[in-house]
Amino acid sequence: MMNITKITARQLQEKLAQGALLIDIRDADEYSHECIEQAVSQPLTGLKPEICNNSSCVIFHCQSGMRTQANMALLAKASAAAAEVYILDGGLNAWKKAGFATVVNKAQPLPLMRQVQIAAGSLVLLGVILGYSVSPWCFLLSGFVGAGLIFAGVSGFCGMAVLLSKCPWNK
Repeated sequence: MMNITKITARQLQEKLAQGALLIDIRDADEYSHECIEQAVSQPLTGLKPEICNNSSCVIFHCQSGMRTQANMALLAKASAAAAEVYILDGGLNAWKKAGFATVVNKAQPLPLMRQVQIAAGSLVLLGVILGYSVSPWCFLLSGFVGAGLIFAGVSGFCGMAVLLSKCPWNK
């Protein structure tokens, strides 16, 4: 397997000035909400190796560095044509913490997973409030949401995310 090295935000800035290719592996909705200006969106779920064919230096990043770290084998395979391959240690969060600018599109909705967290948390809270104030049967709402979250974690399929992605504000 190809050796992938972690680099800092400052080192990334230097590599970009030298013509490196920066690939953002976050989901498209995350990228459209906020990104590093020079980054190319290539979500991990549809990573295409041909994007790396014309670059001798490829750098991958995600939000916090955890996705890139967890998927190093896949990233190495996708970037096999490049001589140098790096991941941004700390991801977009480290880039911003170092004081570098990002492109923020406030017209874009929140990333889908944040919408899921808000909706799931709201439904659980509603179930608890209604369970104490209206009927103990309302606690089933919280249980149903909890079971759905467990199923999503185990299977990788989140029904709430699918439903929210169909909402008009996510079009």
